[in-house]
Amino acid sequence: MNLILRAVGIVFVFILTAVSWFVLAGVTDSRSNSARWSIRQEVGALWGNAQVQRAPEFQLRWEEEVVEKRDVTDANGTVITTRYDRRMETRTRALAPASTRADVKLHLDERRRGLFWFPLYDVDFGGTWTVTSDDTVRRALDVTFRFPDENAMYDDFRFVVDGAEVSAVPQAGAVSTAVWIEPGQTVTLGVSYRSRGADSWQYQPSQGVAQVKDFQLAMVTDFDRIDFPVPGLSPTAKNDNGQGWDLRWDFASVVTGFGAGMIMPTRIQPGELATELAVSAPLSLGLFFLWIYVLGLLREQQVHPINYLFIAAAFFAFNLLFAYSADHLPIEWAFGVSAGVSVLLVVSYLRLVVGARFAFVEAGLAQLLYQVGFATAHFFDGFTGLTITVLGIVTLFALMQLTGRIDWSKAFAKKVVAA
Repeated sequence: MNLILRAVGIVFVFILTAVSWFVLAGVTDSRSNSARWSIRQEVGALWGNAQVQRAPEFQLRWEEEVVEKRDVTDANGTVITTRYDRRMETRTRALAPASTRADVKLHLDERRRGLFWFPLYDVDFGGTWTVTSDDTVRRALDVTFRFPDENAMYDDFRFVVDGAEVSAVPQAGAVSTAVWIEPGQTVTLGVSYRSRGADSWQYQPSQGVAQVKDFQLAMVTDFDRIDFPVPGLSPTAKNDNGQGWDLRWDFASVVTGFGAGMIMPTRIQPGELATELAVSAPLSLGLFFLWIYVLGLLREQQVHPINYLFIAAAFFAFNLLFAYSADHLPIEWAFGVSAGVSVLLVVSYLRLVVGARFAFVEAGLAQLLYQVGFATAHFFDGFTGLTITVLGIVTLFALMQLTGRIDWSKAFAKKVVAA
């Protein structure tokens, strides 16, 4: 067979397989996106959503007499008399907490549905806030605590004002009460509960940019892969507790609009990984084809394009099997089974086409390196580009060393005549 026709046939096989991979990537991505929203809603309804716990609201309230001047006129518009209407109006003024002490424990509880892992968590929250009246007279103090999620579950909820537990009825996602506060008096609010959420948990100490005084938040996690919301406050101290982290946010006085919190660690998503593997698969197949083609030239054992077609199909089998088994098996098992099946298909086939040694050594090791090794790099964020670069350089070096003494003019002339 003419070398040009052979090369054209191999390129055609490569393009056909690449198109098939892109179609598979599109199908897998479509399956993932179509199911993501509905499954996320189901998980949110069963477990909860991301929670942002806001600081409680303190407001001074009083009645104030308002006098309105009103002129009484005749038909000609002449002022006859002046009347003064008096009425009482409610006035309010917000008070910022004088101190904040918050403790939160986060327990990670990852759950899987189909092609998705969801970073769910249990949260144990307790907070104590003090507020001091800066007014000169006795006022009513309205205390309002808003839940982070109106539709979530809050177990063992306690709402304590100055040591007395208040039986408040939640309304519109909040509980509130009112107490009298004297000039200079300090009122203490304590709140605690256990709840569940997903994705992230955050404490927001203020509404917009404000001065936050005497703020301390202690967080304990039972997981070691931690990340913080952006924008947000970084912890002032952190210590490894053996299972996770002990974190502290400690500020004497800070002006900020940011919160402090935690983003739950996430696992590799099977659907996203299957899509990424299919998109990048042509790179590994191209390097493998190049390696097999050059070795064939050196050993005068050229593999026919039809053989390349079966090899490409075996490579494609890896991605196809992984895409449809990853939602039924643990992702590591699905990857291992798919890789094993693909390698077995290629090696057992080339054993018949070229020979046992070539199949098990040159081809087998090359497939483990190019396909399995490159695919494994997708499990580590940021290493796929580096991996393909290293594989390309290693392949280039090996081929340059193997073919450095070849007279390509004679080699191609010989093959053309032989064809």
